[in-house]
Amino acid sequence: MLTPSLRRAGTALAAGTALAVALTSCGGTTKNDVKADDASAASAGTADPDAPTKRGLTVGFLPKQVNNPYFTAADKGGEKALAELGSRYKEVGPNSATDTSAQVSYVNTLTQQQVDAIAVSAQDPGALCTALKQAMRGGIKVVTYDSDTGPGCRNAFVSQARAEDLGRTEVQLLARQIGYKGKIAILSAAQTATNQNTWIGYMKDELKDPRYRDIELVKIAYGNDDAQQSFQQTQGLLQEHPDLKGIISPTTVGIKAAAQYLSGSKYKGRVELTGLGTPNDLRRYVKNGTVDAFELWDPARLGDLAARTAVALASGRITGRQGETFEAGGRTYTLGENGVIDLGRPTVFDAKNIDRFHF
Repeated sequence: MLTPSLRRAGTALAAGTALAVALTSCGGTTKNDVKADDASAASAGTADPDAPTKRGLTVGFLPKQVNNPYFTAADKGGEKALAELGSRYKEVGPNSATDTSAQVSYVNTLTQQQVDAIAVSAQDPGALCTALKQAMRGGIKVVTYDSDTGPGCRNAFVSQARAEDLGRTEVQLLARQIGYKGKIAILSAAQTATNQNTWIGYMKDELKDPRYRDIELVKIAYGNDDAQQSFQQTQGLLQEHPDLKGIISPTTVGIKAAAQYLSGSKYKGRVELTGLGTPNDLRRYVKNGTVDAFELWDPARLGDLAARTAVALASGRITGRQGETFEAGGRTYTLGENGVIDLGRPTVFDAKNIDRFHF
């Protein structure tokens, strides 16, 4: 999963080839990637937090790519939430995750059909902006999820994870696995990948905590989100540091390649591996003991929250302004700067729960 344009964990969060299309480098936009252009333009009106939840609404879901396991899981979460809320789910979208013009066309079609809200994962933030603004001028509420557009081109963005949470929790997870002692390395994507470098920055900061005083980060390697290069980089790390205790790979391509190498080497069971990955990619490695636990966001929860946010907007309970709150699925969410809503901390996958997830 997991560059940020969710790009997009969990990024080449690429459950094989299909998910790589959806989440290159654990891509998707995260909260820290959002820029503040004319954010106030999308949040006109006054919210009434006590307004009743409207029923019978139609919410159009527009993923980057239909029939992609990641977006199928996310959108089914949205469909289930809308059924619970008494509203109608409608999915449209391109067969290719790079067909930007098709996404624009689908936005225009949903606008013409006068749906009540649109939930979209943007392929090209700039290209979609004009069409989304036109939808909003027609009274349609717009929510982005997984991959954002400009704040002025939608009412709210449901962020799959905060960059800080992703960076810090990966260190916390690996530290527990190695008993807070030993040499570790990071296997990243491209050296210039903004989201990867942001997460690594938080990893380094987390490692400054005294509880990690016996952990040494010896190297950051770059596999460029290429399976063969990532495999070779893992091999090189262990040749250079045969006493390595653990590896963090915050990219689905990297963690899968590292797991493949470790699984067939003498280091299986001796070197811990964690990072951002998908259950479908890593299931076999969890079951054969190569990987103890890894993390990513749960796309079904992401779609669920996107749907509930769309209904809250269409009901007038929120407008997209910072500080507004609303109830969704038994939890209270607060809109942050530029209308960003955090899904929460990433989901940890291990042998106990991995068979419940299929993306």
